[in-house]
Amino acid sequence: MQIISTIGLITINETVFIELISFLIFLFIINRIMFRPLQAVMTERENHISELSGSINQSKNQLTEMDEQVRTQELAAIKEAHHHKKGLEDDATQQAKSFLEASRKEMLAIKQESQEVINRQILKARAEIRNESEKLAVLIMEKVLDRRLAQ
Repeated sequence: MQIISTIGLITINETVFIELISFLIFLFIINRIMFRPLQAVMTERENHISELSGSINQSKNQLTEMDEQVRTQELAAIKEAHHHKKGLEDDATQQAKSFLEASRKEMLAIKQESQEVINRQILKARAEIRNESEKLAVLIMEKVLDRRLAQ
């Protein structure tokens, strides 16, 4: 190996190729050890969040459908009450009130149940995300510090 002395700022010799090969090996290793697992965890987390979001949207759609069914039942009760109003006005108004009250109670019960289910799913998702983020943080710290952390 011959040392070339020049006045220029940059000299190209054999060490440039060795440094280039060392850098490429470093990139390959860091990609295998850090970036691929990190991307896999991020993709898995995004998929899990999108699944939870889909189930929440599905629950909201079911709530809307149930609300429409309750409204349909409410309208049917009102129509029936008006139909019998001519001959049995007092009885029809009492029946309509009882139907409306039952429908409202049922609607409130359904809404409360659906809200409880949604809240449980949100709490579960938050707990899982928090757990995964803690694991990911420990993993990243271990990789950065290049040693095992005591938990």
